[in-house]
Amino acid sequence: MSDQHLLSETLSQKTVYNGLIIDVAHMQVRLPNGEEMTLEAVLHKGAAAVVPVDAEDNIYLVRQHRAVAGLLTLEIPAGKLDYVGEPHIACAERELQEETGLKCEKLEHLTDLVTTPAFCTEKIGIFLATGLSQHENHLDDDEFIDVVKMPLSDAVRLVMQGEIPDAKTIAGVLMAWQKLHGPDACK
Repeated sequence: MSDQHLLSETLSQKTVYNGLIIDVAHMQVRLPNGEEMTLEAVLHKGAAAVVPVDAEDNIYLVRQHRAVAGLLTLEIPAGKLDYVGEPHIACAERELQEETGLKCEKLEHLTDLVTTPAFCTEKIGIFLATGLSQHENHLDDDEFIDVVKMPLSDAVRLVMQGEIPDAKTIAGVLMAWQKLHGPDACK
């Protein structure tokens, strides 16, 4: 079955705003019915996130204030790519050590999360980190983080109760739980 009847064609793209983390572009597209329209696109270089789980089945999360959303959040360690094309796995390893001080023996790709495909290009590579060892963290000057260690089962419970609203953390926690505890673990 062909999906050609669903595809739009990009005719042009013009950046209208260059920001510190994102750029905004106007895209002129031709819809499958031949009509043309302008789309507004948020261009993001991408990010990586990591679910660190130790040998005792504890997860390490970061608690921080997200001023834009006005929330104090509990999240898996994450950060933006340093440059377009940086391997997501390299970013995940860097962010794990920077934010938690942890290094890992194994870093396994879980998924790529496309955050909001209707208007944003951000893609977050999510990884499971195991074989953890503690080292020093190296927070950026603008990062104020507490590391929270808890049983992975407690993090799953918080996700399922709606107490963790962050999408990458929801996906990462549930996928790590299923990966580590089997396909029937989330039933």
